[in-house]
Amino acid sequence: MPEESIEHIDFDKLNERAISKPLVKHIFTADPSAHVFNGKIYIYPSHDVESGIPFDDLGSHFAMEDYHVVSMDSVTSEAIDNGVALHVDDVPWAEKQMWAPDAAHKDGKYYLYFPARGYDGIFKIGVAVGDTPEGPFVPQPEAIEGSYSIDPAVFEDEDGSYYMYFGGIWGGQLQKYRNNTYDKINEMPEPNEQALLPIIAKLTDDMLEFAEEPKEVQILDVNGKLLLEIDNNRRFFEASWVHKYSGKYYFSYSTGDTHFICYAIGDNPYGPFTYTGRILNPVVGWTSHHSICEVEGKWYLFYHDSSLSKGVTHLRSVKVAEITYNPDGSIVTLDPYKDRL
Repeated sequence: MPEESIEHIDFDKLNERAISKPLVKHIFTADPSAHVFNGKIYIYPSHDVESGIPFDDLGSHFAMEDYHVVSMDSVTSEAIDNGVALHVDDVPWAEKQMWAPDAAHKDGKYYLYFPARGYDGIFKIGVAVGDTPEGPFVPQPEAIEGSYSIDPAVFEDEDGSYYMYFGGIWGGQLQKYRNNTYDKINEMPEPNEQALLPIIAKLTDDMLEFAEEPKEVQILDVNGKLLLEIDNNRRFFEASWVHKYSGKYYFSYSTGDTHFICYAIGDNPYGPFTYTGRILNPVVGWTSHHSICEVEGKWYLFYHDSSLSKGVTHLRSVKVAEITYNPDGSIVTLDPYKDRL
């Protein structure tokens, strides 16, 4: 729900009609990556702060500095803030903007993957290692070689392989890259050109680097054609996530300027993925970012909106709602508010 449409909203009424409530209210949290580790839910969100930086299309006002890990014994239990798990001052290569993170677990270690803007102004993706799911996490001295842009999401497949998906346009700088190479003269495709695609790379066994050259993830229409830039109700913008259901791989993402969480289905982690539908309709606030996690046999969408801050786009709150599947494997679209306002 873009900002220009929220000025007449009765937020008290909207919050009454919301399908879920903020999990934590003492800080602002966003971009939740949720996992079940050791039978407990751990959420790895961004930590929104009021920076005083003017709004722009590059997201300069999203000036997050650290990460807090939120834990829950169950979906209905109290959400616990475990404190600062990693601060930008602890990361030698990072200057600012600790945006949407993710986490993974392997062989008793926990890995926090995060984007940040380096001192050269360019986003890269780093990794920090901890002994417990809540951290603290110790960052590697350098960003992952070959990484770029934002929104890392790490998927563990059933064979024990781990894959990172990443990329985001506009402030996320994906439009500046072609074939994994940055050039400041690169810009967005023309409306009738193919839309920019998210990126995938398999991780090394130690979880600290890419095991291969990053590749594009194809998102196709039902006719097998790549989506065009003009198709901004369906094309990729940011916020990759992958989960597996009934033997299929579900690649979900945000459409950004049209504010949908959409998904596409494929037969392997690399795709191609065929666009299938929407998971979540627009929320209050410009951004929409999510994760999908199975908890005790049910599936849940972790997402955010700006209802607690009364529509301030960069002050968001993490929420959770159950999702359901139709017999054909499609996901029933969620409306974040019971009645549209």
